[in-house]
Amino acid sequence: MAFFILLMGLISCDDFLEISPKDQISDSYVWTDADQADLFLNNIYASLPSVINRFDPWENWSDDAMDGAEGTTSRNVYAIAAYTPSNAETQWGQYSNIRKCNLFIENVTNSGLADEWKKLRLAEARFLRAYFYSLLWNWHGGVPVITDVLSYTEQGDEIFRARNSSEETLKFITDECAAIANDLPLTASQKGRITRGAALTLKGWCELFNASPLHNSSNEKAKWTLAAATYKSVMNLNVYSLFPNYESLFYEENNFNNETILARPQIGGTTLGRSTEGFASATYTGGTQTSYGMLNPTQEIVDEYAMANGLPITDPNSGYDPQNPYLNREKRFYQSIVYDGSVWNGIIMHSRLGKGSFNELDLGISTTATNTGYYYRKGLKEKYAISGENKLSSANSILFRYAEVLLSYAEAQNEAVGPDASVYNAVNAVRTRSELPALKEGLTQNEMRIAIRRERRVELAFEERRWYDLIRLKIAEEKLNGTLHAMKIEEIDGRLVYTVIPAPGGTRVFYANRNYYIPIPQSAMDKNSKLEQNPNYN
Repeated sequence: MAFFILLMGLISCDDFLEISPKDQISDSYVWTDADQADLFLNNIYASLPSVINRFDPWENWSDDAMDGAEGTTSRNVYAIAAYTPSNAETQWGQYSNIRKCNLFIENVTNSGLADEWKKLRLAEARFLRAYFYSLLWNWHGGVPVITDVLSYTEQGDEIFRARNSSEETLKFITDECAAIANDLPLTASQKGRITRGAALTLKGWCELFNASPLHNSSNEKAKWTLAAATYKSVMNLNVYSLFPNYESLFYEENNFNNETILARPQIGGTTLGRSTEGFASATYTGGTQTSYGMLNPTQEIVDEYAMANGLPITDPNSGYDPQNPYLNREKRFYQSIVYDGSVWNGIIMHSRLGKGSFNELDLGISTTATNTGYYYRKGLKEKYAISGENKLSSANSILFRYAEVLLSYAEAQNEAVGPDASVYNAVNAVRTRSELPALKEGLTQNEMRIAIRRERRVELAFEERRWYDLIRLKIAEEKLNGTLHAMKIEEIDGRLVYTVIPAPGGTRVFYANRNYYIPIPQSAMDKNSKLEQNPNYN
């Protein structure tokens, strides 16, 4: 029986959870009826985030993409590090979701519902709470850890809590994941529900984040070892494997495939649909295909894709030709990027100058066309890009998948002990799916580190992981200070000339003394005098 999330409840049909409709439900009744309690929990599930499903996706905060439209937040606030406690996007709203989790946990714990049902659903709720806290911790650092149900009318100012330390917040998340893991099934009886693998993967992700330079300036090997062990435990579940086709992995017909560990279901044609509008949708205008440039892949990410022979384009033996740059690249490039001369919905796409295409490189930020010469295609089905049908896809929004587990294990294990055979095996498994040869033997630890970071960046491109990696690895100050680049293509004397240029509006600024943490919102600071702002935002 498939499990699908609805914001206002759950639709009843053969493919959905069967809940008996009731016109009016008292609060006390919710906690005496498993079906009604499930509705409450399903509403919490609905608060899981969607990946690349916003008008101005978070991917545009990174060096992998930029927004092609003038006036967007990523361009005018985050790109130039102009965010403050008053205007920054925030994860502070997760406290509303956390309160719902606390309410569910308290009431179900004290209910007379069946013990087996309670054990499973409480584990799910505790995972969701830990996940919401992980977002707060990734963005803001240590935050108030609240596990009781707060009510201002009953408790007054007692509901306001000071921030826990970063270490305390991390410990709460990872302890919760460890405590609930064995209460969760290896495979969910209803698709979309939390599994043991999801709990262990969240634990591993937070441990990896904590082992990285942002939180591990002294490079304690024990932190890397802990993360590697947790990721290895996910691998040892023998539940997950790499889906054979990287391109169709993200399509709706392959929802909940063998690679998916945690996903937020979407329902096409509704407000919960996977909207491609606003970041990569293609439509027909005057018989020509055009696209909103709300997520333009940069030349920086394009240059990370290897050649088909597995060598980076910077290797003199790779065969890369700067004047024929899209020839003989690895499969993931063609599956992820719309570039000049590629085909989308039967139309040859042209970003070159002088062609008169609606998709032509915009050098002045005067249209919503690309400012980099590229468009995003990963995970998008062409049929949904026609005549405004771009909200009809029911493809899952994948939050954790097995390829990331393999690459995260490889990173942690390499940092802990160096490039042993298990590191090679994990990275090569990901490369093999995309028909790339295995990494050469005998790499040093640093050479393997570079290879893993490149592999991770390409494999997880446009899945909103890059910004987190820039932050945890403390390389944002290097990668987000300067100018991102575009590809200008002109026809000169009958041949195409390719020139890498600064992307219009591609300026990036990052202040290392403050921007590794997003500020606590001013509205929260005004309400709670016990909160301390992140450094250098006052």
